[in-house]
Amino acid sequence: MAMAKYLISFPSKAMVVPDGDWDAVVHDAHAVIEEAKAAGVYVFGGGIDEDVPPVLVAADGTCTEGGYPWAPTLDGGFTVLELPSREEAVDWASRIARSCRCAQELRVFQFDPQS
Repeated sequence: MAMAKYLISFPSKAMVVPDGDWDAVVHDAHAVIEEAKAAGVYVFGGGIDEDVPPVLVAADGTCTEGGYPWAPTLDGGFTVLELPSREEAVDWASRIARSCRCAQELRVFQFDPQS
């Protein structure tokens, strides 16, 4: 069965959690990731470190502080899962949405035989 890699993500502003609920959110989110690992579908995940500013690196190696000036800020959290169908990706995105208490954006990576 062909597998595709799916990006499940959310921007920081989407996650609005009352102060007293943070421990439960962390617990629930970690539990879903552990389920994905146990199912053998977890590839990679994490959160963007918003305390470290992005650097735009040109082809010649020149670095400029900040990202693309015209692009929205990239922040929040993400998970990459390898799954056999979009339906299963929607199911996992729904689990993550419940645990994080916010909707998740779902995207599929284009197939690259060398990656």
